[in-house]
Amino acid sequence: MKLSVSVAMQTMGLYSDTGTLLAEYPVSTALNGVGEMKNTGQTPRGAHYIRAKIGEGLPDNAVMVGRRFTRELYTPELAESFPGRDWILGRILWLCGCEPGKNRLGDVDTMQRYIYIHGTPDTEPMGVPLSHGCIRMRCADVVELFSKVPSGTPVNILE
Repeated sequence: MKLSVSVAMQTMGLYSDTGTLLAEYPVSTALNGVGEMKNTGQTPRGAHYIRAKIGEGLPDNAVMVGRRFTRELYTPELAESFPGRDWILGRILWLCGCEPGKNRLGDVDTMQRYIYIHGTPDTEPMGVPLSHGCIRMRCADVVELFSKVPSGTPVNILE
């Protein structure tokens, strides 16, 4: 299995080891575009892999902060109470860069930047760059993807 994210198309494909497209999902990458430097709010490019999977067994709309379940479940009413919150819902696939000096180590380290593939509220548009650097997905899509990919799955992020 491998994942390929197209920033230009705002899609992510799940491919078999032989290159067959198994699923395609709409995503939302960074509002600030692509880039690897920390504190830029950009989506990093290049070769990555899923370093950790977080959220196994949680409800699809489970709210996570700091990679921990807050015991909250996302609702429109909860969203009204926290209007500025960057919602991380359902599942987290935490990415690690594979290219030292490009997306790994130092000021360009994807994992230290806490770049994830994660769920977001259904009210947030897909196909439009709006994230703070992560790759956002619909909750149902990230839950489905989470069940299909193991830790270590390669993820290529293409401009």
